Amino acid sequence: MPGTLPDSAPALLLVAHGSRDPRHAATVTALTTRVRRLLPGVRVAAGYLDFDAPSVHGALERLCAAGAREVVAVPLLLTRAFHAKTDIPGVLAEATSALPDLTVRQAHVLGPHPLLTAALQRRLRGAGLAPGDAPSTGVVLAAAGSSDPEASAVIADIAREWRRTTGWCAVRPAFASAAPPRTADAVRALRAAGARRVAVAPYVLAPGRLPDRIAAGAHEAGADVLAPVLGPAPEVARVVLERYTAAAYAFPAGGWMRDPARRAAA
Repeated sequence: MPGTLPDSAPALLLVAHGSRDPRHAATVTALTTRVRRLLPGVRVAAGYLDFDAPSVHGALERLCAAGAREVVAVPLLLTRAFHAKTDIPGVLAEATSALPDLTVRQAHVLGPHPLLTAALQRRLRGAGLAPGDAPSTGVVLAAAGSSDPEASAVIADIAREWRRTTGWCAVRPAFASAAPPRTADAVRALRAAGARRVAVAPYVLAPGRLPDRIAAGAHEAGADVLAPVLGPAPEVARVVLERYTAAAYAFPAGGWMRDPARRAAA
């Protein structure tokens, strides 16, 4: 576990989408707690774009009132789509214009990252797949979905790389919204291609409407295994730490961390 960082280390704001589903905020709270344990001495908070409180603006106000002058905002997003490209930069710019004493740097989104696919793998094992099942198992990598073609292409790339490195007989992407194929269609396609067993791995962070749609598609098409969402997995917390470290080290006043790569891997 990382040691205590200097007082000059930037604060960390986890930026979540927010949801009417209370499971979403509960997951973000659990992840924030896990990340806070990895960063003793660093102020760690969460803010939401919509539905939940505090808002991103409110969370930044609280950090500023507590003495923070530099903040790294880590988007709790798995792909770089509209929220990362437009919503979050706009919200951060609006908030910092009202808080002139605060400097905020937006970090990279969480995905893609090998630790996230490792978490997916572990979730599938926990749902009942054994190591020897891989050669006869097709996996549906089920994402929330986006109208941004870059985000959809990233999911397809992750699926190809996961297949190459793990030995699944096939890995196919699917989406709960915005783009085809749907989860049920991907499950049926794997069956038709000869997979003896089909597992669905939701590539989403927290429970909610779209993950429920993924689960419904898995059940509708008769998937053999359905993994839970990533949630506050330790791998997710480590990716947050890595994104924070990379952005924090880039602050002009940096130098507060001599070896960010080593700390991110801790």
